[in-house]
Amino acid sequence: MTALSFDVNKFETKPSDPRLAQWLRQFPPAVFSERLYQSIELMERYSIELAVDISRQLNLEDQLGAWRSADELCRLLSFQPRFKFALRWILERLVESGCAETRADGEIRSYRARCALWQPDLKGLRAIGVTIDPANAATLDLLDHAASLYRAVATGEQSSDHNLLGPQGVPLWLNYFHNDNLTYTVNNWVGAVLAADHLSDRQTFRILELGAGTGSASEILLQLLAERGVLPRIERYLITEPNAYFRRCSQRKLTVQYPNLPLEWAPLDLDLPWNTQGITPGEFDLVYAVNVMHISKNLLFSLNEARSALASDSWLVIGECLRPYDNQAIYPELMFQILDSFTNVETDPEVRPNPGFLTAEQWRRAFSRAGFRHAKVAPDIDRIREIYPHFFTGAISGQNSATANDPEGSRD
Repeated sequence: MTALSFDVNKFETKPSDPRLAQWLRQFPPAVFSERLYQSIELMERYSIELAVDISRQLNLEDQLGAWRSADELCRLLSFQPRFKFALRWILERLVESGCAETRADGEIRSYRARCALWQPDLKGLRAIGVTIDPANAATLDLLDHAASLYRAVATGEQSSDHNLLGPQGVPLWLNYFHNDNLTYTVNNWVGAVLAADHLSDRQTFRILELGAGTGSASEILLQLLAERGVLPRIERYLITEPNAYFRRCSQRKLTVQYPNLPLEWAPLDLDLPWNTQGITPGEFDLVYAVNVMHISKNLLFSLNEARSALASDSWLVIGECLRPYDNQAIYPELMFQILDSFTNVETDPEVRPNPGFLTAEQWRRAFSRAGFRHAKVAPDIDRIREIYPHFFTGAISGQNSATANDPEGSRD
């Protein structure tokens, strides 16, 4: 894996660290390839260049001659209050680039300019990105589209949900969530490997998948189960997705690929009681989701609902974009953080201090508080981040053991 060498005039990567191959040995080498590592580094740099470009559009430079918090900047520039989360991300990217500095006063972080912003070279970086992998165009296109909405969203002129999830945005999301896009499909593979590991010793199993979108995660899980020879053991696979269009896309694709499997489709709202939506308590051997749980309005509620859906000794496995360190800005946030569903959530000082992606430790705490045992994160993000702080992918698993519903037992 590579490390970013930040120079405003050029983009360079360094050789990968040989220790990573050992820590990632349980995952397919073709997924964690040098091509992926270079692509991630490119996306990180591209998002910083976009942050500089957005800063110019928002006139942030004029206000950063003195120390300002994100809340202060929103008031001074008449931005929507909720835009403070996206604004904080922009400011953290400026700090990373060296254009700004930050200080903390308790829980309040303030920012001040250190030097003038440079002229971003988005065209040049895009050319490098598609040279690394032509499929990177899908992520670059979505980053560009999201960035183009920031000013209008900040001022309240436009709704991000309407634009990002509307007719112009949907094709971009479909390309981004496609398994040809290595910067996204890595999330599907990490989750699928951990899920398949927990199913391998069962004679039959029943799967509930949450927020399946157009089925890219379902596709990889089924492919992996087929490779391991356990596909015929599926007794039931209920694939849920609240968006009817995405659900139909998934159904059309997967019923053609697997006409003889007991696949079902249904909507499911994570934020409402699942037993009122057709989910029978204790029915499933695996509850599975990729990049879904972090948008639960009440995270502990949704985790508890997932545990209720599981039979004893069964598993919840979620693939998630992980934040290596607290408050670390990461490139995928540019696409998501102006969506209401991403920021309109209940926070918790221990497990979700801010909207958006969680750290590995926050996920372990959340699983434990929801009554899951043996909560773990794979791969070992805590070690990986020390040598590569741009590793954003992981899977979290926890078991609903026979005593999980016992308040005394759930304290372990």
